Amino acid sequence: MQISSDSRTLYERIGGEAPLRRLVQSFYRHMDELRETQTIRWMHADNLQSAENKLFMFLSGWMGGPSLYIEQFGHPRLRMRHMPFSIGESERDQWMLCMKHALDDVIEDQNLRDELYASLYGVADFMRNQPE
Repeated sequence: MQISSDSRTLYERIGGEAPLRRLVQSFYRHMDELRETQTIRWMHADNLQSAENKLFMFLSGWMGGPSLYIEQFGHPRLRMRHMPFSIGESERDQWMLCMKHALDDVIEDQNLRDELYASLYGVADFMRNQPE
C-alpha cells in the first residue's frame, strides 16, 4: 500500500458527504445480498436504515469530516457497543468483504481505496471479541 502525502482529510479526498453516503449504502447493499456475509447480516435489524445512518455518521468523523456521530450520540465506544455480538475473524472478514465491494463500487482512485481498506481493516480487527 502506498500512503498518500495528500494533506487533505480522507473525507475531503473521497469527495465529502455524497460519496460517503454512496459508500455506506453500497456496503449495506452488499451485506444484504452476499450469501457469504449472512452471519453479520443477521446481527442487524431487518431494516438497515438505522445502521446505515450510524455508520455514515461515524465514518464522517473518522475520516476527518463533520463529527456527526459524536454530536448526536457521544463517544462511539465501538468495542463496548459491539460486545453483545460474537465477533471473530470470520465476522471481521465478512464485514471487510462488504467494505471491499463498496470501496470498489464508489472510490475510483486505487491508492485511496487501498489506504481506506487498510485503515478500516484496523478498525474491524479491533472489534473482535472472540479468540481464534
